[in-house]
Amino acid sequence: MTDATLKTAPLGKIPVTIITGFLGAGKTTLVRHVLAHSGGRRVAVIVNEFGDVGFDGDLISDCGEPDCQPVKVMELTNGCICCTVADDFLPALEAILAIEPQPEHILIETSGLALPKPLVKAFEWPAIRSRVTVDGVIAVADGPALASGLFAEDPSALKLQADADPSVEHDFPLAEVFEDQVAIADIVILNKSDLMSETACAEAEALIRAETSRPLRIVRTEHGRVEPALLLGIGAAVESDLANRPAHHDSESDHDHDDFDSFVMPLGVQRDAAAFAAKLSEVAARHDILRAKGFAAIEGKPMRLLIQGVGARVSQTFDRAWASDEAREGRLVVIGLKGLDRTAIEAALSA
Repeated sequence: MTDATLKTAPLGKIPVTIITGFLGAGKTTLVRHVLAHSGGRRVAVIVNEFGDVGFDGDLISDCGEPDCQPVKVMELTNGCICCTVADDFLPALEAILAIEPQPEHILIETSGLALPKPLVKAFEWPAIRSRVTVDGVIAVADGPALASGLFAEDPSALKLQADADPSVEHDFPLAEVFEDQVAIADIVILNKSDLMSETACAEAEALIRAETSRPLRIVRTEHGRVEPALLLGIGAAVESDLANRPAHHDSESDHDHDDFDSFVMPLGVQRDAAAFAAKLSEVAARHDILRAKGFAAIEGKPMRLLIQGVGARVSQTFDRAWASDEAREGRLVVIGLKGLDRTAIEAALSA
């Protein structure tokens, strides 16, 4: 692929692509793939972690592939990017715009609970409107979950907890987040389609299209593998098209994430990769963990084990060799509903 295959923004503005999607859908995997196949294009990245948890920035900075070299990665961990636009996002964007030579494209990966519309509205601000444009919004969907009309691995358990909590005033927060992410998207990536039948793919696509009346392109992918030229250079100027993208939370002034908890735990050297994945799957099912992601050192193995869990579904792969001067210390990010039993989870995974 060459730079010529990727379009540039009009009027000298730097194009920005916003990548959104629920926890575990595959956003970071998609970003890594785009960076590794951008044909030498100068791409900068802003990645927003859930709460104060930091992990995805490391994965993006070090993709384990020689061509995956973003010019800058900025990690925002002070809260959801849609709620901290003025305090965190705008300074981060201005710092990237100050880089010389300037990036040719900017990718923004939101947290899994972000509402993308407040972020897009920030591009209307005079300080940046003349310098950047939202080239497109890409929503990444977890195909196997959607195939059953679900938004997480075990949403029935989540809904029971939400119904029992008087502080939760809306019907179902996961459904609302999904609705808002699809409503503003230009393309929806139906990820993990290799784990689905043709019928399941069609059912998931129907569910996606039911969330919007606008024409919407849906692309089936495996492991986030999609041609960057399909995602970069859409030319949608989304910040000027918000009126045509109504969202569930348009009338609300804030966005509350108090229903969720997260923490990071260290992982000692593991004897067997498959055994640890099986243990994590069992613990995730027992404690209603929404998302687990991290890496571990495996006894006798020269490569780092990358761990990705969505509910009880856990995948693992050796993503790169440990550096000679790098401590072989693992860590795991765990995300779930409020009341997550950190002590029990850490004890179970350390046993």
